[in-house]
Amino acid sequence: MSVHLEFLKKNEQYVADFDKGHLPLPPAKKYTVVTCMDARVEPARQLGIELGDAHVIRNAGGSAKDALRSVVISQRLLGTREIAVFHHTDCGMLTFLTNDLRSLVKAAEPGNAAVAEAVDKIEFLEFADVEESVKADVKFLQENPLVLKGTTVTGWTYDVTTGKAKRVI
Repeated sequence: MSVHLEFLKKNEQYVADFDKGHLPLPPAKKYTVVTCMDARVEPARQLGIELGDAHVIRNAGGSAKDALRSVVISQRLLGTREIAVFHHTDCGMLTFLTNDLRSLVKAAEPGNAAVAEAVDKIEFLEFADVEESVKADVKFLQENPLVLKGTTVTGWTYDVTTGKAKRVI
């Protein structure tokens, strides 16, 4: 059975005691978390983020480069002034190289020039070391002219086996 068939039932349960419709659009605590889309990562519970507190930007690997568009919107339009980059142990981004993934996609669609052209334009932003990737993302944000001057940028790792967060930078 498709998962989406459960959405409305689960939403009805959520709506039954929903009382957060009054929250303002800008995040109350004026910060953004950039983290991975991994299903084992649950930023709200792991970091004590309440609904309305922060922006949480998720993508494969928690890439700051991939999140930049959202960071700019978060800062310039919605007032955030702090960014926390969270990467995690056992990340899927440690398991492949861009060229290998491109080859896999092309092999699944042999002779499809549109697919080949499209996948060749994507940098998948994989990395070989979790802590080094955090440091690189923090540096990218600190040096990026689109990120507001004076923004506090910190870097963290999350251990998917213990649940523990650790500050890297």
